[in-house]
Amino acid sequence: MYYTGKMRKITLILFLSVFCSFAASAGTDGDNTLTSKNQPEAVKDCFEKVNRGIFAFNQALDGAIFEPVAKGYRKLPVPIRRGTGNVLNNLSTLVTIPNNLLQGEIKQAGQNTIRFVVNTTLGILGIFDPASSLGFASLEKEDYGQTLGAWGIGEGCYLVLPVLGPSTVRDTFGMIGSTIAGGDPWYNVTVKNDTHYFTDFDYYGSRATSGIDFRAKNIESFESLEQNSLDFYASVRSLYLQDRQQKIVNSKKVVDTMDDGDWEEIESN
Repeated sequence: MYYTGKMRKITLILFLSVFCSFAASAGTDGDNTLTSKNQPEAVKDCFEKVNRGIFAFNQALDGAIFEPVAKGYRKLPVPIRRGTGNVLNNLSTLVTIPNNLLQGEIKQAGQNTIRFVVNTTLGILGIFDPASSLGFASLEKEDYGQTLGAWGIGEGCYLVLPVLGPSTVRDTFGMIGSTIAGGDPWYNVTVKNDTHYFTDFDYYGSRATSGIDFRAKNIESFESLEQNSLDFYASVRSLYLQDRQQKIVNSKKVVDTMDDGDWEEIESN
């Protein structure tokens, strides 16, 4: 009975977390320009009919559950939301560092390691961000999908995963590498090594909170994109693919995405 109850709890939290994290991740937080050979149109939507059906299902879940939760989250005091965002950003460094190394970015890996140590200690487990005050550059997140792209592996077909949202074949393998294959240290010490200090609940809870935090920052952007899109599915697909390609090329110019220039994280005041 204990095991069954625990698995139900994990399943529910995972359901909430992965949808919020990945369905919301179509937004761009970079300032990059795509070269002609990296245009998202080059990525085939091999399963468009199926993808559109799954997209509609995910949108229904978002409207019924995740958007209302995100709106409630936005009512929390700013210091709480800022501290929560800082903690989540600090945890994401644990995935960024190994990907820095895999991409040969030794300097960035060193800087991000110091940033993580400073914020975890002086910043009280990442609640505060003293590293930025000390002059460290802001964190540029990396993941295993980006690393595979940096290694020259193509995106494969565009996918919309049930609950998980937009992805590609390459990014899906990257997600597997981050969890099942043990590429995420936070996943390893929580889910794989269920200790007295950390449990699987800590991991899935952090993922759920990360998704809610992102969704809350982007409520207006989602609404604006949907209202100004003739085909919301195509707009999300284009933005997701551009965002992923921007992060791989690591350039620093702004992309003109569709007719929606505000698809960026909204800093709530």
